Amino acid sequence: MDDKEIKFEIVKQFGALGTSKGGWTKELNLVSWNEREPKFDLREWAPDHSRMGKGVTLNRDEAAALSAMLVSALKDARVS
Repeated sequence: MDDKEIKFEIVKQFGALGTSKGGWTKELNLVSWNEREPKFDLREWAPDHSRMGKGVTLNRDEAAALSAMLVSALKDARVS
């Protein structure tokens, strides 16, 4: 493997949150990066998944904490 090559495998696709004018989709997936344990991954992907934008990866505990924070934030009347 070339030092700059990034290997990835989308293990499971949970869904797309939206699509840009260029056709890229912001998706939540379970992704294995460089043959490591899969993590939750939120980022933009090209329509054919050959390229991706910057994103965030979360382990199970981080995803659970984020979920709880989002539930709380969505209950906040100041968030539209």
